[in-house]
Amino acid sequence: MAAAQGRLSDGTGGMDEAKDTDADLGLGDTALPLPFRTAVDALRGARLRPQIEVETTPAPKRLAPYAYALEAAVVDGDQDLADGRLVLLHDPAGHDAWRGTFRLVTLVRAELEPEMAADPLLPEVCWSWLTGALAARGLTYGEPSGTVTRASSHYFGGLSERPAASQIEIRASWTPREGPDGVPDTATHLVSWCDLLAQVAGLPPAAPGDASVVTLPQRRGPQSR
Repeated sequence: MAAAQGRLSDGTGGMDEAKDTDADLGLGDTALPLPFRTAVDALRGARLRPQIEVETTPAPKRLAPYAYALEAAVVDGDQDLADGRLVLLHDPAGHDAWRGTFRLVTLVRAELEPEMAADPLLPEVCWSWLTGALAARGLTYGEPSGTVTRASSHYFGGLSERPAASQIEIRASWTPREGPDGVPDTATHLVSWCDLLAQVAGLPPAAPGDASVVTLPQRRGPQSR
């Protein structure tokens, strides 16, 4: 899948900064804060619809003392209909801008049909898909921020036979509410984020029981885009 890259929505840095590997994070290290390890374990155990393929990816440095990242793609045959990255940040000391100790940061991308790209209300609609996905799962969160960017590409010269293409990007971050144990429900936040990916990709809502266990270690080969 194409790795989602770009600046974070809250201006704290870029997803294309120098990265830690999964091993560098030391997720099996008992020295890691228990709330962070618990939150990561919940992400690893989440169940998602089978059209969405998820894998771990190196997390950005310098954004928080602890970070864990996933990237995902909505797959139809050999086509990626949408892709994105979700980063879990954790600062045990808390963060004034977050108003909490955890933060979720995302970048979602998808190609658009021409008639959809021309809709003047598209940015507002896409933002409502994010907030609606969280609300539909009964999640509470705070301090949301983000941008919706619509871009068009037109081809000339040797590329003039290609049709014009449009893309939408949603960059967002929010603070998931923590439970009594100091850990947010990261599994449900991941499911909600995948609901957003599926909606951006144009998939119908998932049917009851339409889910499979996330298998994070597997990477796919190059996909058509």
